[in-house]
Amino acid sequence: MMINYDELIQKYKRLGITDLPTREMIKTPEQIEGIREAGRINTLVLDEVAKHIRAGITTDEINDIVHKKTLELGGIPAPLNYEGFPKSVCTSVNDAVCHGIPDKNQVLRNGDIINVDCTTIYNGYYGDASRMFLIGSCSDVAKKLVEVTKESLNLCVKEIKPFSRLRDIGYIIEKYCKQHGFSVVHEIGGHGVGVGFHEDPFVFHFGKKGTGMVLFPGMTFTIEPMVNEGTRHVFLDSSNNWTIYTDDGGLSAQWEYTLVMTEEGLEILSH
Repeated sequence: MMINYDELIQKYKRLGITDLPTREMIKTPEQIEGIREAGRINTLVLDEVAKHIRAGITTDEINDIVHKKTLELGGIPAPLNYEGFPKSVCTSVNDAVCHGIPDKNQVLRNGDIINVDCTTIYNGYYGDASRMFLIGSCSDVAKKLVEVTKESLNLCVKEIKPFSRLRDIGYIIEKYCKQHGFSVVHEIGGHGVGVGFHEDPFVFHFGKKGTGMVLFPGMTFTIEPMVNEGTRHVFLDSSNNWTIYTDDGGLSAQWEYTLVMTEEGLEILSH
């Protein structure tokens, strides 16, 4: 997939639109293939977690599964030692919105929901995705929250096309989640990914339709809505300076894909 970047830039500037991707945000076909392979490995790691996650397992045991499987497949767990993060994966349970740190004393129990957020480096490229897991018999609201969050992400994949605007993503997500009685976290978002762990642009999960950066073919990024049962407001756990929780103690769910914008639309590279 090749686009004439300079021609597109000039076209949009003539229209008075200046919020445009930099040349570095447009990946080459070779880079996209590398990101696709890293994404494939990352998906296999999450598949391994899915085989073993259950009531009675600790979040530290989930970390061990991720670490072992990543190395077995020839990858490197990107979170480990990233800006001081101490583990190979993020495990966020119930009211933890994101960046939960695996702990040998944290045991999953019947009725819990958990987000497992996994990023793999493979041959220098990054694949990033997270999944929700329902542990045992969960409440109806927990099941609905997890389902609606995933549906909002899949709706973006279906509706966002080349030359859509970045904030269209957030518009779709927040509108859908609000219709079902849930709120979307504003402070944390998706991001460019592939050559680095966190690249530009920042991907908001709320926003005004028709605004924000124009999405060109060749861009790779994550969409990862964090959706709360109650208020959208959150706080940072000062005891570890990583984990973010809901302000009101309500449940939170998150799903994340790594995606590439093709000439036809979004293609999922890791899920």
